[in-house]
Amino acid sequence: MNREAERQDGTQNDPPDGSSGDSSSDALYAALKRYEGRAAATAGTGKDAVNEPMIRHWCEAMGDTHPAYRGPAAVAPPTMLQAWTMGGLSGHTDRSAAYDELFGLLDGAGFRSVVATDCEQEYLRPLRPGDRITFDAVIESVSARKTTKLGTGYFVTTRMDVRADGEPAGTHRFR
Repeated sequence: MNREAERQDGTQNDPPDGSSGDSSSDALYAALKRYEGRAAATAGTGKDAVNEPMIRHWCEAMGDTHPAYRGPAAVAPPTMLQAWTMGGLSGHTDRSAAYDELFGLLDGAGFRSVVATDCEQEYLRPLRPGDRITFDAVIESVSARKTTKLGTGYFVTTRMDVRADGEPAGTHRFR
């Protein structure tokens, strides 16, 4: 996830501290790096078990008619891995203090926008209706300050390890 400096009118600022963006002299970067390896979420639990109605809704929304996602031996589409971990409108209560502190530092320095740049998923086993999803997440890395066409900011990568009924099911990295 890319946190970028943004003026109130929505246009981009130069780095809030006026620095050149050189990470060796960037005190904020040094503070952010101290969060690498710390928990972002612990003992997370999916709000619902993997279930046929949500699989059907996903497939209908995506236009995916693959037969593996229907019938008595149905599995969830692998790309639904993250869907079972989402907190919904009420959010998650299992987010760590370190995660909140990290984003508090970014917010306090004027980096208030979040831009999702990419995600990667590794699938270890199919998810089936009835599976109960649990997960932990870690703050994997924080990049040096970067400037893109969207502005200047930091890339924070989190890694979520997803389990189904206690068994490793997949990994989700989010930037």
